Amino acid sequence: MEETDVIKALAALAQPYRLRAFRALVVAGREGLTPGALAEELAVAAPTLSFHLKELAHAGLVSQEREGRYLIYRAAFDRMNALLAYLTDHCCQGETCAAPADRSCTTTC
Repeated sequence: MEETDVIKALAALAQPYRLRAFRALVVAGREGLTPGALAEELAVAAPTLSFHLKELAHAGLVSQEREGRYLIYRAAFDRMNALLAYLTDHCCQGETCAAPADRSCTTTC
């Protein structure tokens, strides 16, 4: 992934509604969501959601596909993985990361 693409993707995610929409699409998985279902889940007006989905699509983080009379939005998992790979490239100077093996919640979560 090129640095300019990374900047575009991070800029797109640096807004609360877009981040929430992207995360909801990630949770929805390969099935994706219609704009109506996504707007309802996020409690956001359809025109506002449309604007934010356009920004996420411009950054390559979501795709749109027509299925019959519905539009389906999906997270672009390949792009998300490329972004994560770019961000973690050369992590810990090539050494094994010191992240704890057990990342489960404790009672203080």
